[in-house]
Amino acid sequence: MNDQHSKIGSIEIIPLPAFRDNYLWLLRCGQLAAVVDPGDAAVVEDGLAAQGLDLCAILLTHHHADHVGGVTELIASRDIPVFGPAAADIQGVNNPVAEGDEVSLDRLGIRFRVLEVPGHTASHIAYLAPGLLFPGDTLFSAGCGRLLGGTAAQLHASLRRLADLPGDTAVYCTHEYTLANLAFARVADPGNPERDEWLVECEARRDAGRPTLPTTIARERRVNPFLRTGEPAVMGVIADRTGVRPRDSLECFAALRAWKDVF
Repeated sequence: MNDQHSKIGSIEIIPLPAFRDNYLWLLRCGQLAAVVDPGDAAVVEDGLAAQGLDLCAILLTHHHADHVGGVTELIASRDIPVFGPAAADIQGVNNPVAEGDEVSLDRLGIRFRVLEVPGHTASHIAYLAPGLLFPGDTLFSAGCGRLLGGTAAQLHASLRRLADLPGDTAVYCTHEYTLANLAFARVADPGNPERDEWLVECEARRDAGRPTLPTTIARERRVNPFLRTGEPAVMGVIADRTGVRPRDSLECFAALRAWKDVF
């Protein structure tokens, strides 16, 4: 197996780099595959051809073009289900889903539960299976999405919800933002040795041409400042920066997200 691939049960998960820093994720079982957030149809078609795979489903987390831009072309010659957030108007979605819905990819032998995780956008969803999470742009390693339609309160609640998932859940984020996020985390959450250990590992991965992903929920609880906004160290940094100590985790989160926007 290629060292850039990983497995969850019988499912092989293959990263397809696209654009500047996106990952389109192929889920492979035998000669069948599904794809998560296919922003570029050509990248997906090339990946399928290289692996000798037939595409049997598409999963979408939100409506941004770098996540949905390839859908129309991919389904032009395929009669396959396209799952996406019911609250968004995304061309090509024929199976709209919402909180608590089940996405059964029977041909791959995997089922996902849909989580509504607004904040990055108002209608963002994630797909959760035992040991496996596709969070779209809600959660990144050592970071989170910008507020592009949702609110700080929504994103904070969504991240707290994801942080409560089992620690061994593998998290397949959709962007290679990890090193930049860790640079911010070193300032926002100083004196965190586990974060520094993760930075060393991620630098080695990138130097070897490998993704820093997947991460895990347990790791993100330890290294991601956006999941640590109730910690005294993070609150103290925000107090030093703004001159006002946050009253709670949400207030700290909102200030932290605004700071990261201009970092």
